[in-house]
Amino acid sequence: MSLFLQFEIGGHRYLLEAKCVAAVLPMPELKPVPGSPEGVAGVANYQGAPVPVIDLSALATGRAAANRLSTRLVLVRYPAADGEKLLGLVAERATSVLHADDAAFTSAGVEAAPWLGGVTPAAGSLAQRIEIGALLPPDLRAVLFQAVEEERV
Repeated sequence: MSLFLQFEIGGHRYLLEAKCVAAVLPMPELKPVPGSPEGVAGVANYQGAPVPVIDLSALATGRAAANRLSTRLVLVRYPAADGEKLLGLVAERATSVLHADDAAFTSAGVEAAPWLGGVTPAAGSLAQRIEIGALLPPDLRAVLFQAVEEERV
């Protein structure tokens, strides 16, 4: 059994494995990154350090996450070639957790987005797993972490 943070994109349930989550915070003000690709929400200040932030809703649907009290900044440990880096994810209704057996996840049968993992019928409706390591294509990863380095200078 693993613990997952549950959230929504477009009214559908998604899961992030809790061991990948560093923190779940109220939405802070984000510094925009001019000229950035769709899905890049900006840069957040976390404990004095800049953290790149993507909007999962914008990435998946082209529509920015709704500004709700339950919309959170989820900081995840993103696996990078030079070690883990913090990555911020804007996630709607990110206020609950769920226990699920890893064996309960099955392929969704859709290969459109490599960061979408298997689905599970946990808690009565399908929930899809987000694969953090596959979330950023190389070009987006370069833009995000370059913006953070520029913020540090």
